[in-house]
Order: sequence, then structure tokens, then C-alpha cells
Amino acid sequence: MLQSLSINNYALIETLNMNFQPGFTILTGETGAGKSIILGAIGLILGQRADTSVLRNKLEKCTVEGIFRIKDYGLEPFFETNELDFDEQAILRREISPTGKSRAFINDTPVNVSLLRELGLKLMDIHSQHQNLELNEKHFQLKLVDLVAGNEALLKEYAADFKTYLSLQGKLAETQELAAQSKADLDYFEFQFRQLDEARLTENEQEQLEARLEQMTHAEEIQTVFGHMALALAGDEPNILATLKESMQQIGKLQTVWPGAADLFRRMESCYYELKDLAEEAESIAEKVEHDPEKIQIVTQRLDLIYSLQQKHRVGTVAELLALKNEFGAKIQQVSSYDQQIETLQKELEVQKSKLTKLAGKLRESRKSASKPIEQRVIDVLQNLGIPNAAFRLNFRELPDFSPTGSDEISFLFSANRSQELQEISKIASGGEMSRLMLAVKTLVTSAKALPTIVFDEIDTGISGEVALKMGAILKQLSKTVQVINITHLPQIAAKGDQHFHVFKYDLGDQTFSSIRELGRDERLKEIATMLSGENYTETAIIAAQELLQ
Repeated sequence: MLQSLSINNYALIETLNMNFQPGFTILTGETGAGKSIILGAIGLILGQRADTSVLRNKLEKCTVEGIFRIKDYGLEPFFETNELDFDEQAILRREISPTGKSRAFINDTPVNVSLLRELGLKLMDIHSQHQNLELNEKHFQLKLVDLVAGNEALLKEYAADFKTYLSLQGKLAETQELAAQSKADLDYFEFQFRQLDEARLTENEQEQLEARLEQMTHAEEIQTVFGHMALALAGDEPNILATLKESMQQIGKLQTVWPGAADLFRRMESCYYELKDLAEEAESIAEKVEHDPEKIQIVTQRLDLIYSLQQKHRVGTVAELLALKNEFGAKIQQVSSYDQQIETLQKELEVQKSKLTKLAGKLRESRKSASKPIEQRVIDVLQNLGIPNAAFRLNFRELPDFSPTGSDEISFLFSANRSQELQEISKIASGGEMSRLMLAVKTLVTSAKALPTIVFDEIDTGISGEVALKMGAILKQLSKTVQVINITHLPQIAAKGDQHFHVFKYDLGDQTFSSIRELGRDERLKEIATMLSGENYTETAIIAAQELLQ
């Protein structure tokens, strides 16, 4: 339950501190006094969005802090999971800086706003006037039924499988699209692959062919040069080798008479053998090189094929052509593999669909089993609130496909009169009936969920008199199991409170402030008398207020 609330620098509030008791707490005040401002401040610690527009003093930060007693609400796993210190009290704090930066804290530990909101929703439910409109929404109606039916774990399991189902659907659609596109391109891929494959390319072929062509086109020149070289070295005598050999023989004879002759002989001998090798190699080259126009044409044609393929595919090397060939081959293989992938995904999707069908069926059974108690509870509350002929029914419709919450659509049907056909709430309920319906719904929430605190913002809109007394009694009864904080303009309801706060505005200098004070017994009497007959209340109003308080 909410134990205390402190607000600083928020809208019309400079500083405000409130201490709350268990049971039924009432907030009253004139329209515009600041009751909605207090709710807005509470919304901050429940994770609602805010900006610098909430700052009263634009140069100072806004701080809202709520202290909750959480001992008996089984929240230890939440704190453990999120690595937060657990205590009997939880302090939720929100700060908005003049720069617009928002900071959130749980027990003085910085957290993100979404985590603050997650905890806040476990501690407090705020019914604002716009929630009456939510009662018309099928999503809200389904959510309520699931809450009463206790489908939280089942919905969590279903949601996980539904996410997988959507993922498989997406993968299947993507694969089918890729397969269709690839099949459309298959002829192109096969043609390109076949052309490259039939070329029988090898990686270093281009360089080898270019070198060979260069040699073949200069064959006559090569033969002439190397032929002359071989002839000069070892041709008809006298030649270089013969002359050198004769000189070697003569120097060899001087080795005994001149010391330097032996060294010269060895050097000449080395030159002789080197020149002899050169002569033999030149003769061999001259014999091997040939000018063959037919072979030149074959090499030229082969190179032309390589060049044309390179130009076509806009690459510069045979290695790149071979890489393209492998790429086209992989794409051809991929087209055939798509069919297998599609078949696999379709089987997985069928399995997932079967799981979802079973879970959706369990959800439907659970919802339908909860529908009769829901209908009876709402009818009982409505009859107690002055609609004796109220009829209320849950209408189920099975959806053609899965939704994030199953395959059910639920409509709340209502009738206030015997002769009136049951219709959807949005088409038939008046403002006062809508308020009573929402209260009946909230009694379901509080009975189905261990929620510490529930706040009603003028849920009594559109009612008065005896019905207001009965609504007050129902709210009082609710406060025996949960803490109920109620903003009201009706004295019949205000008199039921265990604790009563009065919200008011006052001027100080050229500024207007909003504040609040807790009322004692006598102050409550005067407040309720004022609510009954206005600021200039009469003795009769005092007596009536006393009766209401009793």
C-alpha cells in the first residue's frame, strides 16, 4: 500500500507531503484545485512520460517520491531478477531536471523508467475518467477476462510461441520471395556459368599465353640473334671457343716458368666452359623457336576469348572470372536448395501452428470458464448500484487467425432494461451506467489481483442520490482488501472514507499554489456540508452531513 507521497516543484505544487492509511482515503476539492495535478505526480513514479512543462520553477528540478509497503505481495522475485535490494518498504522516486532529463530510482538505485513502470503497475492501479472509454475497447475487455481467469502464465507461454510463429512466417515469406526471384534468374545464371565452364580457364593461363604469343611473333628475330651467337661462339673455325682454347693451351705451357700463368689458365678455363654453355643454349633456342602462323592464330583466338569474357564481366584477371563462375554455380545450387528450405520452414510452421492452436484452445476454455462468474459479479454490482434489471454477457468470437493474445475476440454486452436487447457497451450505456459498469469491473480486478492500492478519479461521474450511497458502500467494502484512494465530488461517497484530504488553491503575491491538508472530524463535517449545499451551508446541511458520517 502507499504509505506516503511527497511532491516538489510540480505544476502548481511547490511542496506537498501526504501520509496515507490503509482502508478508504478520500480526496475532495473544487474543480481546478489540483486533484488531477496530484494524480499526474503519482503518474510520474508509475513511469509515465514527462518533460519540463511540469516544472513550477523552471530553474529547479521536480521530485516525486512514493513510499510503498510491499511486505506481503510476493515481489521478492522481481527485486532479485532486477538486482535490487528488497525491503518491507519500496521507495519509488522520479526526478525531472530543468534540462528535461528524467531520472528514476527504486530504493535509491538508479533504474530506467520502464522498470519503474513495471514495478509501479504491480503496486497501484489508477482509474482515470478516460478509462471509462477503454471499457468499450475489445482489447481492454479481453485483458480483463484474462486477469480474472488467471491466464498470466498461459499468455506468457502463448506469446513466446506466437513470436516464434511470426518469425517463421517471416522467414518463409522471405525464402519464397528469394526462391521466386532466383528461379526467374536461373536461366541467366546457367548461361553465364556454362559459358565460363566451357572456356576451361586456368588461373595463370592468360600470363602464359601472352608470353608465348610475344615469343612466337618475334620467332625470326630470336632465331637470327641466337643463331649468330651460336655461330660466333662455336661455328666454323676460327671461332671464339677455338681461339680461346688455343690461348689456354699456350698459357698452360708457361705455368712452369711464370707463376701468374696458372691463375690466368683457371680463369680462362672458366670462361671457356661458360661460353661453351652459352653456345649450346643459343643453338638450342635457335633450333626450338619457330615461326608458325597457325599456332599464333590458335593462341590469339584463346586470348581473344579470355579478353572478351573479361570485358563482358568487367573484370581484369582470369582469377576473377573463375570466382564469378563459382558464384554463378553457388546461385544455381541455391535455387535448388530454396525448395528444401521452404519445405523445412513449412513443416516447422505447421508444428508451431499446432502448438498455438492448443494454447489458444486452453485460453478459450479458461476464458469461458471465467465468463459466468464475471457476468454474475457484474450483474450483482450493477443491481446493487440501482440497475435492478441489468443484464451483462460476454460474447465470444473466434478469430480467423492467431492474434498476440490467442484467437478470441470478446465483447461486453449490456442492457439496463428488461425489454432492451443486449448490445455492446459503447452503443447503449449512458455516462452514469458506464461509471457503474467500470466500478463493477474494478471489483473484478481487485478480487483477481493482489494489487496493494487502487485509485479512482471521479468514478462516480453521472450518478447521485441513493446510487451514490451504494457506490460508496461498495468502495468501502473494496477497501477492506485493498487500499482505495478516491477522488470524488459526491458527499455520499466522501462520508464513507476512513481518511479525508482536502485539495485547495491559494494565491501568494502574484502566484497561485495548490496544496492539500488532512481533515479532522469537525473539518470533515464542514467539508461534507459544503459539498451538500455550497460554501454557505445551513444547519440542515450540517445535520445531513452528520448522518452521512454516521
